[in-house]
Amino acid sequence: MAPRPAWSGYLKLSLVTCAIELSNVISHAEKVSFHILNRKTGNRVRRVYVDQKSGKPLEEDEEVRGFEVGKDEFIRIEDEDIEAVQIESSHTLDLDGFVDKASIDQVYLDTPYYVSPADKVSQEAFAVIRDALAEKKMAGLARIVLYQRERPAMIEPFGKGMLLTTLRYGDTVRDASGVFADIQSTKLDGEMVELAENIIDKKKAKFDPAKFRDRYEESLLELIRARKAGRKAPSAKASPKPSNVVNLFDALKKSLNADDGKAGKSSSKTTARRPKAKAAASKRKSA
Repeated sequence: MAPRPAWSGYLKLSLVTCAIELSNVISHAEKVSFHILNRKTGNRVRRVYVDQKSGKPLEEDEEVRGFEVGKDEFIRIEDEDIEAVQIESSHTLDLDGFVDKASIDQVYLDTPYYVSPADKVSQEAFAVIRDALAEKKMAGLARIVLYQRERPAMIEPFGKGMLLTTLRYGDTVRDASGVFADIQSTKLDGEMVELAENIIDKKKAKFDPAKFRDRYEESLLELIRARKAGRKAPSAKASPKPSNVVNLFDALKKSLNADDGKAGKSSSKTTARRPKAKAAASKRKSA
C-alpha cells in the first residue's frame, strides 16, 4: 500500500504547472517504541489535558488553542481559523530561482521528500521540469507550507522523480565562527599530516547505506527478546573511553601499521611515500 502523501499541490515553472505529491523519505515504522504503563497494574496509561486551576480533565471538544498576549491573557484560535490561513505556497511550489546545489551550505539542508506527479495528466509537464533541471545541473528554489509553517525548499532531479529538501532559515542557523572561536591555529608537522592522509587512503570506500546498522536498536531488541523469554537482560559492556594522545606522531604510526596488517599488499604504497616526508622533516630540522 502506497504511503499517504505528506503534501499535495502543484509545481509551477513560469506558466508550466503540474500536480505533484510529496512522500516522506524517512520511515520510522520499524523502530522500537514503548508504551507507558502503570507500574502497579500493568495497564497502559494515557495523557490527558487538565484545567490548570480546577485540575479537572478536559474532553477533546473542550480544548482550544490560545496565543498568550499577556499574563494569563490569551487570544483563542479555532481550528477553522488555522485552516483559513492560505497563501500561495500552501498549495503551489513556485520555482522562482535556480542555484547550483553545491552552493547551498550543508547546514541549511533539513528534511528530504520524494516528489512525484500526482496523476497521468501531469507526467509530461513534470518530466519537462525534471529534465530541464538535470540538463542545466541546477536545483530550483521555492517555498512550501508544511505542518503549519512556511519553509524554503530546494527541488532537484532524483531518478525518475524529484527530491525536495526543506531548508533552514538563515536566522535559525548558528554562526560557526562563534563555536570555533577557541580553536587555535596550529603549525603542523608535514609528516604527521601525511601519515593521517595514508590512513584515510587505506580506509577509502564507496558509500553504501546498507552497511550501516542501528546497533543501539539491535541491543534494545535483544533486551526485549531476553525479557520475553524470561531470561536476564544482557549485561552491559561498557566501551573503553579513549585516552588522550600523548605522542601524536607515534599514535599515527601505530594506526597506520595496524591498517598495514589488514591491508596487506597495499602497504607498499605507504612505504614509498614515507622517505620523502622524512627527508623534508630532516631538511626543516637542519635549517
